Amino acid sequence: MVRTDSSISPMSRRQMLASMGGGAGMLALQAMIAEETTQAVEPDLYAPREPHYAARASRVIWLFMHGGPSHVDLFDFKPELIKYAGKPVPESFGNVMTRRNVAGNPLLGPLKPFRKRGESGLEISDFMPHTAEHADRLCVIRSMHGDSVNHPQSVYQMNTGNILMGHPSVGSWIAYGLGTLNRDMPAFVVLPDPGGGLKGGPPAWGSGYLPASYQGVTMRPGEAPILNLAPQPGISHKRQGEAFSLLQDINSKFIDRIGEDDQLQARIAAYELAFRMQAAAPALVDISQETVATHRLYGLDNEETAEFGRRCLLARRMIEQGVRFVQVHSGNTLGWDAHKDVLSNHTEYCGKTDLPIAGLLTDLAQRGLLDDTLVIWGGEFGRMPMSEQGKGRDHNPWGYCSWLTGAGIEGGRAIGATDPIGLRASEDKVHVRDFHATLLHLLGIDHMELSYFHNGLAERLTGPQEAHIVETV
Repeated sequence: MVRTDSSISPMSRRQMLASMGGGAGMLALQAMIAEETTQAVEPDLYAPREPHYAARASRVIWLFMHGGPSHVDLFDFKPELIKYAGKPVPESFGNVMTRRNVAGNPLLGPLKPFRKRGESGLEISDFMPHTAEHADRLCVIRSMHGDSVNHPQSVYQMNTGNILMGHPSVGSWIAYGLGTLNRDMPAFVVLPDPGGGLKGGPPAWGSGYLPASYQGVTMRPGEAPILNLAPQPGISHKRQGEAFSLLQDINSKFIDRIGEDDQLQARIAAYELAFRMQAAAPALVDISQETVATHRLYGLDNEETAEFGRRCLLARRMIEQGVRFVQVHSGNTLGWDAHKDVLSNHTEYCGKTDLPIAGLLTDLAQRGLLDDTLVIWGGEFGRMPMSEQGKGRDHNPWGYCSWLTGAGIEGGRAIGATDPIGLRASEDKVHVRDFHATLLHLLGIDHMELSYFHNGLAERLTGPQEAHIVETV
């Protein structure tokens, strides 16, 4: 699963060699290039590929809570926050102050009660009563941590493994490594929040230096799930097919003449996929054939939950039809970013998402899809245990929660822990790169082997640093 980036030079490799003439210099250069080229360009960018070892998950639904949900109010119960609420951080906790939190900001206790749920007794807040019904399925990682206190950089890191833009997203890496399960649909689909995009924007689901064919395709409910996909009025399907065939024939002859070109082949593959999707995509997002009970399960009969519930239902329909990776966003450009009032903010966003998330897990389980579907919940970071502006909380990348379920994961438990007030990861710490290594592992991918040669480096999702796989069973 190692490929090369031929976009390093504006000329194709064949053009460059031809222009340099013959002789020993040319032969030496060919040898150098051969050493750098570990694998030729795939003739079919979407072809399914075998994982490195037996996979527990074959597809992923990632519920991305944009803005930073408060772990200490949702999935990380801290009795010490109740005990010291309204008071400064006790000196006995050591030096927990940060540059973002001036001394004197009092601690803010959890804003709703936590309760032991299910047979496991996993503690979950009353903010999420419906999700709590699935407590015995959830594996909550309570020791997540990242490297940036700002939204765009943290969004990039959680989605691409790097705080800087321009790197491939997790979905793109998985599409690149495993291919698609349905040639009529993209391997990676994003269902954005209709209220606005993420802080950081489309690079969060972009393909970076991977071929453009692996970037996330944004889809929406309704008659036009993909903007600009449908043909122009007056152009018949037959006429469009003829034009498409002509274009493909011209492109094929051009490649024969100039040699392999990654960017052109990616564009050709994208045109082919778009043509096939014109028929497949509208049918995929048509939920009118779903039963009344299914609509109710996802909260489509309730104004508060209908919008997010519809996208969760679409996510199930997509993975059922072979889409490899679906990311469902909750939260516009502000989203869960509760600087002023956590209670008001999280009441709104939990109210929109809690029932649909529970419905999704129930539906997947009933259909037997949860056995090999990995479901992820989490944001780009958590929130501080200290108060901000009295009722809010500031960003906290040093300790927060995500949870996993499905794909044979042992539920009803928590992995790792933050300190007594929930500020920093303190036990069995899970860095973002460890999280990504674990996701790839569940999909049967060795994170050290999934790489792409770019600008002289074998790039990986988990980067050059060591990454550890979290034991989830």
